[in-house]
Amino acid sequence: MKRYYYLSNDLYDLERAASDLHEAGVSDLQIHVLSQQDAELEKRHLHEVHPFAKRALFQAGILGAAIGLVLAAMALMLGVAFAASSAVDWLPFGVLAFVLFAFSTWEGGFYGIQVSSKEYLRFKEMLSSGHHVLMVDVDRESRDRVQHVLAYHQGLIEAGEGVARPGWLIASQKNLQAFVKAMP
Repeated sequence: MKRYYYLSNDLYDLERAASDLHEAGVSDLQIHVLSQQDAELEKRHLHEVHPFAKRALFQAGILGAAIGLVLAAMALMLGVAFAASSAVDWLPFGVLAFVLFAFSTWEGGFYGIQVSSKEYLRFKEMLSSGHHVLMVDVDRESRDRVQHVLAYHQGLIEAGEGVARPGWLIASQKNLQAFVKAMP
């Protein structure tokens, strides 16, 4: 799957474009709007980008966990260097490894929540000037249909493409929503 970006400065046009995409079979989970006017998006029932997606929380957390894994391995190697032989000898090294891993992961996430994501930074200047970004996640087969639908919206400007959320994740979210609707 790929994510396609479209710029617009008219929320009404984005609302109509999202409606047309729904009629063409694109689900709500595949359409997002990145804007600095979140309240207006909610009024118009447009699916806004989650606030955590505007931050580099996940990426920085993964990086912190990787650094923590290296530090934990070094702590365990220290146990080997001191020739720890029993479980009691290994306990301080195991606790140190766990603390280093957990702290590094936490610190990575803490850093990530303060930093904007690459996707947000890519459009930061346009967002500051009052534009909105329509993001559509589709597979290759649906790409032509989406282009055909959005060609009728003259106010939308193609702004490139990027990596979409995995198809299995979107399918899982659809199934979860269907399950929640079916439950009493």
